[in-house]
Amino acid sequence: MPDKTKNPPRVVVFAYHSVGVRCLEVLHRSGVDIALIVTHPDDPSENRWFDSVAEWAAQQGIPALTPPNPNDPALVERISALHPDFFFSFYYRQMLGADLLALPKRGAYNLHGSLLPRYRGRVPVNWAVICGETETGATLHVMTLKPDQGDIVAQEKVPIGPDDTAHDVFLRVIEAGERALSQVLPALLAGKAVHRRQDLSQGNYCGGRRPEDGKIDWSQPAQVIHNLVRGVAPPYPGAFTLVGGQSLRILRTSLHPHPDALAETRGGDGHPLYLLQAEWQGQCLDAAQFRATFPQGCAPDPLTATKSP
Repeated sequence: MPDKTKNPPRVVVFAYHSVGVRCLEVLHRSGVDIALIVTHPDDPSENRWFDSVAEWAAQQGIPALTPPNPNDPALVERISALHPDFFFSFYYRQMLGADLLALPKRGAYNLHGSLLPRYRGRVPVNWAVICGETETGATLHVMTLKPDQGDIVAQEKVPIGPDDTAHDVFLRVIEAGERALSQVLPALLAGKAVHRRQDLSQGNYCGGRRPEDGKIDWSQPAQVIHNLVRGVAPPYPGAFTLVGGQSLRILRTSLHPHPDALAETRGGDGHPLYLLQAEWQGQCLDAAQFRATFPQGCAPDPLTATKSP
């Protein structure tokens, strides 16, 4: 931890989400000088299931800004006047440009929700679940102009169970990020943290996902469909199939028989897939309602005749 007899290191933090709040608390407890927080405005139209950095900053009496563009020259000038030692970025949604990254005297570090160099880029936890990974984690790394490519200073793993949703895993990743920062922070502040170069040839890059990417392809194996359902389950938009031109949301599935199954269907490989939770026209269906509404089942895309539940 910093020497209390000296001025503590001054940091500027770019943060959002519960990840941002938890990691800000780590910095706050360490005694560093959090001179400014840059975050995003809380959007009332967004399904915000996570903590608010703006609210946390207000509670702590720490200045916080919500600029549309963090690279605006006026903001760069304001941050420059703070003479920061470090930048930290915790799930901030915009890239920092060269002018910003040149400001901190002792480095800029970002927390990413994967085991870099795997799953660089957007929504890494969702992608890890969709791709059927059995583990992921959190990585603290040097910020560079290209996303998620800088040297690694800390990394923590978490497991992914066969029926875990992305939300289940994300909660573990939040804790992993907090642990990673806590463990390396004393060495980082002392200038003694080991920096390990990434081998990008051993990783991959993933783009963002849109709600329409949750459409189920019933020609895929049952395991692939199950992974998609898990990877986009609420609070994310959810997987869906079209029935008579309308969206039937498939929110939970199992590869094994289940006493609460709404129905049994099959993937393109012929293996069974059990539907455990589904939503139709804004209503969650129980087993009786599902069978009354979809007497022919829901895959592969055969529901041209439906009844009201």
